Amino acid sequence: MNEPGKTITVRYFASIREAVGSGEETLQTRAATLDALRDELIARGEPWAGCLAHGRAVRMALNQTLARGSEALPDGAEAAFFPPVTGG
Repeated sequence: MNEPGKTITVRYFASIREAVGSGEETLQTRAATLDALRDELIARGEPWAGCLAHGRAVRMALNQTLARGSEALPDGAEAAFFPPVTGG
């Protein structure tokens, strides 16, 4: 069964924003989870493939709350990708 597409906002921060050349985009997706969205973005090729690769440390947030990749991605959501923050 095909789930209807959703419109979401994707935000990129820090080095990921620099790599993709944009801080934000709105897109249509059929991704059910944050991990599935990450996979869709990686499938676009470079620069997403490099900066969001599964071997890289990438944090994710859903509607401005840190989230695991298994978190459900609802229509109208804001998903964010950013590198881990260090420092004190």
